[in-house]
Amino acid sequence: MIQDDDCYLKYGDPNLQKNMIIWKVPDEVRFGAVPKKIYCNADLVDPLLRALRLVKSRGLADQIKTWDGCFNIRLQRGSDTRYSIHSWGLAIDINAFENGLGQAPQMSPELVKCFTDVGFDWGGTWKRKDGMHFQLAHI
Repeated sequence: MIQDDDCYLKYGDPNLQKNMIIWKVPDEVRFGAVPKKIYCNADLVDPLLRALRLVKSRGLADQIKTWDGCFNIRLQRGSDTRYSIHSWGLAIDINAFENGLGQAPQMSPELVKCFTDVGFDWGGTWKRKDGMHFQLAHI
């Protein structure tokens, strides 16, 4: 799992927004709550595209009910020093309304597998559950 230290080494201070792009999401994977454009790290695009293609091909598009963000420079919840991976645009949140921090995740295993199969870590397996959260496993 990547940490903020890894992101600092590769991208520097998140306020510099190095490697950030506006990704115009292809029509083929723009379903449900997936937005038309996502401001994200360029390194997120390929894995996210592959994950969304799996979601669609496996007939799970209706399970992405809300898109709750990608890029947000902020500290990790509960930390005074460590930055969230969202700060570098390398994480997404979906279906936050039913997958709150510290709650039992309500994400289907099939949907989760679409993301983990292409290189995402899922917050639903962490000690402090974060079922809405997916982030790149490696950079």
